[in-house]
Amino acid sequence: MANDPERFDSMLLAMAQQHEGGVKDLLRTIVGFLARKTDFFTGGKEGDWEKVVKETFYEHAKKATEEANRIKKEKEEADKKLKEIQQRKEKERLQQDFEAASVTELSEQEAEKMQEDIEKEQKKKAEIGDGDSNPEEVEPPEEDDDPKEKDKLKPNSGNGCDLEHYRWTQTLEEVELRLPLRQVLRPRDLTVVISKKHLKVGIKGQPLIIDGELDAEVKIEESTWVLQDGRNLLVNLEKVNKMNWWSRLVTTDPEISTRKINPEPSKLSDLDGETRGLVEKMMYDQRQKEMGLPTSEEQKKQDVLKKFMEQHPEMDFSKCKFN
Repeated sequence: MANDPERFDSMLLAMAQQHEGGVKDLLRTIVGFLARKTDFFTGGKEGDWEKVVKETFYEHAKKATEEANRIKKEKEEADKKLKEIQQRKEKERLQQDFEAASVTELSEQEAEKMQEDIEKEQKKKAEIGDGDSNPEEVEPPEEDDDPKEKDKLKPNSGNGCDLEHYRWTQTLEEVELRLPLRQVLRPRDLTVVISKKHLKVGIKGQPLIIDGELDAEVKIEESTWVLQDGRNLLVNLEKVNKMNWWSRLVTTDPEISTRKINPEPSKLSDLDGETRGLVEKMMYDQRQKEMGLPTSEEQKKQDVLKKFMEQHPEMDFSKCKFN
């Protein structure tokens, strides 16, 4: 207890709050006390008090500088780690979202049948569109009319929720929690416990800010937390189920309406040239496949074949199959 440097903090903070002139006035009060109530300036040899003051101030100035450098280094390392995690997750997401389209060869009979089915479907849609219909009979009911959606909140811009003490956002892959702190803290001052289905967050010695069951399971080994600038806690939770949106962070939170979630697609302009070209090709092939049209590779083969046939009109290709 005698060596605890923080044991008088509460009293000193109370004193500091009463000095409108700041540190200068606070020091003047403390020095005045030493002059009036002690023999600090007169009890020793000449110059002793100056030596004590210099040694004391230089000692604590060194500690303050070292602590500031440590916090700066931790922040830089945390930012670097967070950036690496975000880049890795973005790369994994792109690989999952844009898988190369597989090509299935069709026989002439299968191709003819497919074309007939497409024409029948188009004709059927045209007939439905030309007929009389009542739009009010086919429109889905408004979400606000659904009793289950009545008390649910609208998602914030990050598809999560802004609450009194914290804000959380989400993608299909992860949940991000941001918790602003009202004082400058160190990582060892915090309590952060991430379990598979439970989350605890708080400041040591104080009631927990979050202590509840998560909306769904998370991967503990892929979930991380960092303290930014000593004032902001950032927690990243990796979802186990990457096909569902969370309606709340923990079960004690109010629910958001997952029907109103509007995920923004990744910006291709943010990608490097090679990755952007690959993604654009995959997106094009995916759209072509959905419309029953040839992919870029298939189109290239068809162009080569067409050019060859034009160069050799004497050859009959009508009964040939090309794989």
